[in-house]
Amino acid sequence: MERSLEAQVDQAVESWLRWVPRWEPATHRGRVAPCRRCLGSPILSAAGIGADVPHGVQHGLSTRIKTIVDHAVAEYTARNLPTLQRELDQQSARNRARAYRPNEDLDPEFDGLPLDPEPVAGAPFLFTIAGLADDASAELPPLPPLSDEAKAALRQEVGLADEYANMVGREVCGLLLRHRLAIQEAISQHVEPQIEALLAELTQSLDSPFDPDLP
Repeated sequence: MERSLEAQVDQAVESWLRWVPRWEPATHRGRVAPCRRCLGSPILSAAGIGADVPHGVQHGLSTRIKTIVDHAVAEYTARNLPTLQRELDQQSARNRARAYRPNEDLDPEFDGLPLDPEPVAGAPFLFTIAGLADDASAELPPLPPLSDEAKAALRQEVGLADEYANMVGREVCGLLLRHRLAIQEAISQHVEPQIEALLAELTQSLDSPFDPDLP
């Protein structure tokens, strides 16, 4: 498994390194709620990405690495946890039956992010993407109920899956350590200059608020 995980981590970091030069600072208003995937992530700590790095840059890497852990846990579950696998299969079939699935097949930079922008006070949305997705889910029949024995088995197997995910996560974080220099170099080369340029522009605007030559 170690060699396989190593190859996957190498590929994920290489994919992120190819994407970073295309990153640009967001021009829209950021969200107030923190990203649960990135806040305090051991993946980002292992990669040497600090909290001062823009969230979009963080998210692109954390999502790519999380996908590796998810795939490893899925394979382990399919081999060893029949009750949990059956429940997941039923949920997957239910999801595939939805007419509207806006959160599927997203690029890593957008996967796991909120589907809608932060609402503005006094300006309600006519509709939201998340709301449309919820409506599509509500039209489907519920999953069949579980017996008490099945519930107990499911709880046990979920615990085993969590333990395995933690083990794989620790391995992945160890493998990320060897990529820290390349990751930090990419941030220094492609991210920090854009942030510095934004700060310089903001400083100039604050120093000369009435300068007609400023945009």
